[in-house]
Amino acid sequence: MRSIFRIVFILLIIFGTYTVFIQFSPDENAQQKQQSQSEEEDVQIASEKGEQDLDLPEDGLLALIGESSDSIKTRLGEPSRVDPSAYDFDWWIYNKNADQYVQIGVKKGKVVSVYANGFDTKVKPFKIGQSISDIYKITTITPNISIEYEGNSYRFEFSEQDMNTRPTIKLGQAYVQLYIDKFDGTLSSIRASDVETFVMQRQYEVVYRGELIKPSEKTREEWMEIEEGAERQILDITNVIRKKHDLPSVEWDEETANVAYKHSEDMNANSYFSHESPSQGTLADRLDRGQVTYQMAGENIAAQYTDGIAAVEGWLNSKGHREALLNQDFTHLGVGVYETHYTQNFIKKWDS
Repeated sequence: MRSIFRIVFILLIIFGTYTVFIQFSPDENAQQKQQSQSEEEDVQIASEKGEQDLDLPEDGLLALIGESSDSIKTRLGEPSRVDPSAYDFDWWIYNKNADQYVQIGVKKGKVVSVYANGFDTKVKPFKIGQSISDIYKITTITPNISIEYEGNSYRFEFSEQDMNTRPTIKLGQAYVQLYIDKFDGTLSSIRASDVETFVMQRQYEVVYRGELIKPSEKTREEWMEIEEGAERQILDITNVIRKKHDLPSVEWDEETANVAYKHSEDMNANSYFSHESPSQGTLADRLDRGQVTYQMAGENIAAQYTDGIAAVEGWLNSKGHREALLNQDFTHLGVGVYETHYTQNFIKKWDS
């Protein structure tokens, strides 16, 4: 009999200890008020592009697991873009309506994952914005899930924090992760995956017999494409969350994104996790070095999350990071992802 192995994945849901706010007086920075908007990259949230309803299935997006990619195109149309993931599938991004924001994971012509967080997305039997008490009336949250797959056995065990903020249930052939906003006590978003994808992502502590399913090794060039996609998803999801709270969306700022990327890369290369870099200094130092002009700035960081989706939902459930996500004064955002390190730099630009 093969041995039973136990492996613990500590998902470093490590949050920065503070959000930096830096202010300048207008008189000292008159030149910054005249900064041209033409430098900004054309990366915008759906509400700025014009909203467009999706023809969502009446039986809910969760039922799309296992469907063909052709059927998705027939129903939802062409995606706004396609982003590669670190788990051997591509995310089809539908972001033309923030209230129906959807990501469809496609692998070899088949849907293997679905993520939705807009208020008007159909995720039966659940509903985005639904209260925790109503969720408990629909389903039972258990402290673990056991899976038999291709001769292997897995038992995923949920911590108390997992149970309260991101439990998973089995619904038909799908494994459905419920992202809970613990501050509002509501369902923030939902992710469904087929069995192979769920096991491969290993988002919880797992006890297993047999072999672990692992994604393919990625080259640096492949990682760069994955990182770029995650950055755009983080912008999209951040703006969907802000719209839910009746806040203006933030626009992409390329120079700020470059600063954020360098910080994620630095944390990865030098094995630290902090808002202050041993070699590059504080957020203010790094923004100054990157020639970013701003009136106010703030930063969120995260490490070892499954992907950008999980990172944003983690920030939403951390008081300081939530305050940055939902700060009504911020006007622009730069995101930098280096493999599994994530940095969000928010800024408020000077009025032109």
